[in-house]
Order: sequence, then structure tokens, then C-alpha cells
Amino acid sequence: MKIEIITTLNDELKETGFGNLQSCGSVLESMMGKGYSLRLSVCKNANDLADVVKRKPDLVILAVKYIAIKNKTDIWLSDFFDHNNINYSGSPRNVLEFDSNKVLAKTFLRDLGINTADFFTVTPGQFQCEKELPMNFPLFLKPLDAANGNGIDDLSFVTNFLDFEHKVSSLYEQFKVPVLVEEYLGGREFTVAIVQKTDGDLIVSAIEIVPVESSHGLRILGSKAKKDDSEILLNIEEGEIKDRIKQLAADVFVNLEARDFGRVDIKLNKNGKCFFMEANLVPGMTHGSSYFPKACEIDNGMTYDEVIEQVLDTCLCRLPLNIISGRHPVQNKEPMLLSI
Repeated sequence: MKIEIITTLNDELKETGFGNLQSCGSVLESMMGKGYSLRLSVCKNANDLADVVKRKPDLVILAVKYIAIKNKTDIWLSDFFDHNNINYSGSPRNVLEFDSNKVLAKTFLRDLGINTADFFTVTPGQFQCEKELPMNFPLFLKPLDAANGNGIDDLSFVTNFLDFEHKVSSLYEQFKVPVLVEEYLGGREFTVAIVQKTDGDLIVSAIEIVPVESSHGLRILGSKAKKDDSEILLNIEEGEIKDRIKQLAADVFVNLEARDFGRVDIKLNKNGKCFFMEANLVPGMTHGSSYFPKACEIDNGMTYDEVIEQVLDTCLCRLPLNIISGRHPVQNKEPMLLSI
């Protein structure tokens, strides 16, 4: 059976994904010794993807959502492999849109009765004074479609109109899209890893994230904290809170019609009420640090290899039985790294 991990030169991507080549290599290494022919393919354009199709893999593991082509339309990998009838990991394109567009996800889920923080979007100069704002301070500002804490820092927490204007201008200049403005929730922060089993049941793993306190006395989970790995990941001791967080995350995963795996971020307000924040449907897979495998380890005692094996089993169960049963050990078990 032939399996390829598909990634791109994604160090500069603002979107979610497994991580850098080393992270993809960790996933590949975890799959070794199971009788598969393995390959890691770094694709830059449509021709590279066409070469993947020619090799006729039985499964492609998508480490990123799309390949960005300069001055051209992005190539969404799920669409591409759907069109070419190749089994792929993760959710289809229409579901991945909920990952890329935070407002789309929040609006969709709110209409279904799922708690999410109040929000609006804004561009520079849209409001002239505090009285025109749809919500009261304090507010929290972030990019509409960025991940990994990009654009988020202490200045994301704003308490007056001048700081609001400055942060809106800064984010818009950097990301070129409207800015997402949310009511500030002052409670604890959680992330929930979800792995779909072959029978459709969900393995739900919830942990608390505690960012270090900044010089301004804030605990903001921004890009610096994530790059430094300075935040603390904790098991949730309170059973009642843990149950509510897990149930909310599972409801999000099911209602978005996500597939295979994903991560859901949840935050409490000061009164302890749970709110959906965002969904990450191509979660980081860096061994030893990414929230997805760490949550599975901390909450459910799963090793990194066990997480990858469960995800792989779920993806492979979509293949025809004759392909699955016909797999055999390959002579060369060394993975191939293809830098296209």
C-alpha cells in the first residue's frame, strides 16, 4: 500500500497545518514499520501534484490545506484529490472553509445554538468614535483567517478607541483582510483534540492552556508564546467543567461535519460559561509540543505513535477491502523524502 504525505514550503503560511518539514517527518517516521510504502512530497505547484497522481498512492495525508500560487488561485488539496479520486486525510474543502474563516465558523455554529463570543469585523476607518462600535470595551482583536497566534499579542486586548484604531490598522496592513473583533472573555482557555475512530465514535481529549503572564499582567496566547513553547499545558481536574468542554467540542466537530481529526479551542468567561473560539481542522503535529498530540497524551494517555496510528486507521477504512487486505511489507522500509 502506497501512502504519501503532501506538504508545501509552508514556513511563511499564515494558515494551519502539521508544521515544518521536521513535523511532517515525525508523522512519516511514526508510520514506518507497518508494511506501507511511504513518501513525503513537498509540492509547489499543479505539476508537482500531477506527478503525485501519476504515482497512484492509495492514501495521501494532507499536511496543509492548500498550495499558495503567487498571483494565481490557491490549489486546495482536498478538492484536487477529490477530483482525482484519491483518498485523502481530513475534511473536505467546504468544511475546511470553517477553519480558514473564523467568522464563517462562528456564524454557522451560533445559528445552531452553540455558544460563541459576540463579534464583529472591521476595516480601518470604518468607525469614527467609540459610540459607533457595536460592542463595549474591553475587546479582543485578531486576524480573520490567521492561525498559530499570528497577529495576536498584548495589544490585541484593547480598552479604548485609540488603541482599537491602532490595532485594526496594524492587523489590516499585515494580513490584508478585515479584522475580527470579539468580546473579551476573561476566563480560562482550553483546547480539545478530537480523533474519529473507524466506527465513527470520537476520542475527545481536553486540556487547559495557561500562557505566561506578560509584563502588562496579561495572559495572551499569541504567536510568541506558541513559538517559545512558554505556555503550560494542564490536565483539567474539575470533572464537571471538563465534561462541558468536551461536549461543546464534540458538538462543534459533529455540526461542522468534520472528518478524521481536528482541534477545537474553547474559552470560559468570568462566570465559567463555555464559548467556542475556533476550529483547527489540520492541527499541528510537531512531536512533543503541538497541542493536538499533547492533548491526546495528557488527557487520554495516548503516545504520539498511537495518535498517528488511529488517524491513519480511520483514513484507511475508506479504502476498498481488497486494497487494505492486500498490503504487504516492503523491502525498503526507509521513507522517501521528495523535495520537489
